[in-house]
Amino acid sequence: MTGWDEDGDGILRLPSGRLVRGRGLRREMPTGHAPQFGVYLLGKPPPEFGWASRWVRWPDFWLPRDRPYTAMVLKEALTRSGSERVELACFGGVGRTGTALACLAILDGVPPPEAVTFIRRNYHHQAVETPWQKRFVARFQKL
Repeated sequence: MTGWDEDGDGILRLPSGRLVRGRGLRREMPTGHAPQFGVYLLGKPPPEFGWASRWVRWPDFWLPRDRPYTAMVLKEALTRSGSERVELACFGGVGRTGTALACLAILDGVPPPEAVTFIRRNYHHQAVETPWQKRFVARFQKL
């Protein structure tokens, strides 16, 4: 068990039952346990958080700069979510985070055409904000 409270702020239950937190860094850290691993989707390097993390260079409203690296990091996040508290975060917690969570859902078994709907229903109703982010999710398995 990962230790996330399923009813906690931004917690997403993937089809496998794994729990992952999505959040916006502009908000205060939710109460409860800190993550053990984080993926930070930002245009510039994140601050040091005190837990293991990966930075994915990903400008606001756009796509990640290095798509193969992004896929590798998301696969690592999915693997770690089986035994660790994992969070994915960007500044606002909706566009980039929602896009990355949709890709994580694909890795966990959600068919690509259903991934955006899955994330909007289970994480945030406005997740995956731009047409190119939607296209990135639809094509994610091909990376």
